Amino acid sequence: MAFFIDQLKRKIEVSENPQRIISLVPSQTELLYELGLGDRVIGITKFCIHPQIWFNTKQRVGGTKDFNLDKIYSLKPDLIIANKEENVEDGLTTLMNDFPVWISDIKNLENAKSMIHEIGLITKTTSKAQEIISTITIQFNELFEYITINPILNNKVAYLIWQKPYISIGADTFIADMLSRCSLEPVFNNHSRYPEITKNELSEKNIDLIFLSSEPFPFNLTHKKEMEHLFPDKRIILVDGEYFSWYGSRLKMAPKYFQTLLTSIKD
Repeated sequence: MAFFIDQLKRKIEVSENPQRIISLVPSQTELLYELGLGDRVIGITKFCIHPQIWFNTKQRVGGTKDFNLDKIYSLKPDLIIANKEENVEDGLTTLMNDFPVWISDIKNLENAKSMIHEIGLITKTTSKAQEIISTITIQFNELFEYITINPILNNKVAYLIWQKPYISIGADTFIADMLSRCSLEPVFNNHSRYPEITKNELSEKNIDLIFLSSEPFPFNLTHKKEMEHLFPDKRIILVDGEYFSWYGSRLKMAPKYFQTLLTSIKD
């Protein structure tokens, strides 16, 4: 057995080479695939849509908030990988009584890279984990260079993750960190992490852009047209929420997406 410290500063005991892993977080499930863990991952959630082959073939243990404890117990995992924000504390507390539960707490890019490193250590895939981290670092450095040469002037953005009520993002969130790395300023940074926003606030606040995320609420073209009617003086843009909120190996591709998005904003 070996001891590891998770991102909540909890000390957990894990078998030397865990072979029965359950992931309760979509972005971390995709990371496990990229680490080459294959048959060692025995359970995922119904929201773990990447990679498609795992979504089609792996045992599903419910959702991220309403995971099925009975099914998890029946699978007898030797490691459960979870997240403070995405999973329900009561359920995780129950699982901690019987299984090693490693919990991430991701608020920025550095937290994400640390998580990838730690999961690499736990699963003995450190070489692959470091390769992923190096690629992410290079790609974000290239994004920084692009923004330095092509600064965004009208950069105040309201990033919406929900409708009825409108919910945006505040400071101390991973999405806010991704926006800042795009040289975009979240206008509700002085609010709670996920503030409920009124139409008046969206209309009256000094906002250049309104981003409609594809998740968790699936904003689409119909919503975009509705928003354009409500806020004719704002630029409304549909964005892929996975690149702003998935903090695993998808980060390798996020900077290229951000660069394409920023180029379209400037055009």
